Amino acid sequence: MKKIKIAHVLHSVGGVDVSLRLILENTNPTEFDNIVIHGISDTKDFFYDKNRNLVKEYKVPIFRKIAIVNDFTSIVKTYRIIKKEKPHLIHSHSAKGGVIGRIVGILTRIPVVHTPQAFSYLSSNSTIKKAVFLWIEKLLSKGNSILLASSKSEMDRALNEVGFNKENVVLFNNAIRPIVVIDELAIKKTWPENYICTVGRPSYQKNIEFMIRVLYEIKKTTNIHLVVMGVGPVSENLDSVKSLIKELDMSTEITLLNWTDRTDVFNIINGAKFYISTARYEGLPYSIIESLALSIPCIVSDCDGNRDLIKNNFNGYLIKENDTLDFKEKCIKLLNDEEIHIELSKNAKKSFDKDFNILKNIIYLEAIYQKQSDLKYKKSHK
Repeated sequence: MKKIKIAHVLHSVGGVDVSLRLILENTNPTEFDNIVIHGISDTKDFFYDKNRNLVKEYKVPIFRKIAIVNDFTSIVKTYRIIKKEKPHLIHSHSAKGGVIGRIVGILTRIPVVHTPQAFSYLSSNSTIKKAVFLWIEKLLSKGNSILLASSKSEMDRALNEVGFNKENVVLFNNAIRPIVVIDELAIKKTWPENYICTVGRPSYQKNIEFMIRVLYEIKKTTNIHLVVMGVGPVSENLDSVKSLIKELDMSTEITLLNWTDRTDVFNIINGAKFYISTARYEGLPYSIIESLALSIPCIVSDCDGNRDLIKNNFNGYLIKENDTLDFKEKCIKLLNDEEIHIELSKNAKKSFDKDFNILKNIIYLEAIYQKQSDLKYKKSHK
């Protein structure tokens, strides 16, 4: 049987990078052949398939920020790669990967499956920027692309705000492998045993400043430490976060960690009292899926992505955005009530096993790839 060749186009950082690697490492290599087109400075790690064979990769100047020259160059270079490799399908990931991949898909008439991992227009607090980004999404939704939503919330936005036709939207929840082994920390542990944690670069999206203010209220009655993982070079709100920590005199209550291996992330989440997120929006956050897999309850803002993973009073708590008092009360409750903590922990694992185990779910993605490739074959033989 001839393999289906898929070209993945993306800026390979954070959850987008995790998502791609999980896809590559779990799809059947006897049925699918993958290549990766990504940024020249986003990741230094190689990509592997399920058999631990290297996946062919190309690097083009894909960057997070809009840069006309780099973006145009990326489109031209990606077009040339696609013409050379002749894939049956393009899978674009993230906002920038989606723009490049879908434009190239239109130019080459190759169908595109696009996964936003949170729509670009959600990323700005500027009304004008939001309108521009939404217009771009609306424009590209009219091409030869299928929206592969990473959560029900993302699917609903695709239908109700971006304007995708219902037949062009498919849901495939982000998912991971069960975490059966917890490796020792590869980094030095500098924080106390009694802590909570989060994963996310200081940014408008992650709303870390609000999280710090919640912790400030908690510490008035309860002693707890916060570990923030994922503080990297694209943390545009890092100075604001550090300034607030200094202003509130909380340097001994908060640890900011740079990007680290996922095995370290698992270790830190596994030792936490609970996971916390104050994000304004998400795709379907891997850090929360990982928490569920590790039986760690979560206290999170009621936003896209978070609400698709956490069921209030079952595997954690959903809190309205910027509701400091409710966040504080639920955090203190989960820290002090062992019986409730045990119940939410058990349900966290149940949630993962039911809906977010990629070993069970990968067949659905493979079927989507197969269907979109079959549609291409049918169209080309008309």
